Amino acid sequence: MGNTTTRRNASAMKMVGALLALYRQAAGHTQRSLGERFVIGEQQIASIEQGRRPLKPDLAEQLDDLLDTKGALSVALSRMPEVDLVPLWAEEYLDREREALVISSYENQVLPGLLQTEAYARAVFRSRIPVIDENEIEAHVAARTARQTIFRGKEPPITCFVIWEAVLRDRLGGNEVYVEQLQSLRQLSELPGLTVQVLPLGRTAHAALDGPFVLLETPEHQRLAYTETQRGSQLIADPGEVAILTQRCAMLRSQALNPEDTRDLLDRLLGDQ
Repeated sequence: MGNTTTRRNASAMKMVGALLALYRQAAGHTQRSLGERFVIGEQQIASIEQGRRPLKPDLAEQLDDLLDTKGALSVALSRMPEVDLVPLWAEEYLDREREALVISSYENQVLPGLLQTEAYARAVFRSRIPVIDENEIEAHVAARTARQTIFRGKEPPITCFVIWEAVLRDRLGGNEVYVEQLQSLRQLSELPGLTVQVLPLGRTAHAALDGPFVLLETPEHQRLAYTETQRGSQLIADPGEVAILTQRCAMLRSQALNPEDTRDLLDRLLGDQ
């Protein structure tokens, strides 16, 4: 699968972005002046115009009013092809993840997508109910593993992953998949700027009993949180709500094994194979 599977409607997004650039220039605005007008910044306007970030419906309506485009941006957005690979409710999170300066994650069901091997990701998608066909599974696997390119960039984000020990002891996909995933996780734990901590079984206190979450810091230094449920997700920008999850993350990191002890645990698990 090519990289086009990692984004929704890449060609249509570029078309909408090009329209925005055309209307912006015709109205005499620079990317900076337009970004300042909507308090979203020059970089976000540039990302939308280049088709790297989707234009959201509410912003499209505001831009139509400001640029006097007679609703052209809103109409173009409404006629884009339907979402096929990435659900609409996850799309904005993936955009923010791609550009994040800092990512902190807690997971208690499966390994975070950013840490999954192809085989492990395949086992995750094969576990879905209702069952999806192999072509769709492979498209999802390609999209998930492509996200990991953020670790290989010139300026990779600072990342911290806290993972419940039960996740590491599950053998999703079978023993071969399990061993390969542990080996990959052990190697990733050595990357500069990437921290893996295991929250061990048997703790008498647990700061995140409400479930998994992700914290992001954007290039504009905005702090966001992301949570998922069985059939949807929520990207949270409210400073008070983000602060609560930030406090929980800090407490989780104190309750989890430190990075060195986590690597020792991974070595022991691998030695048992």
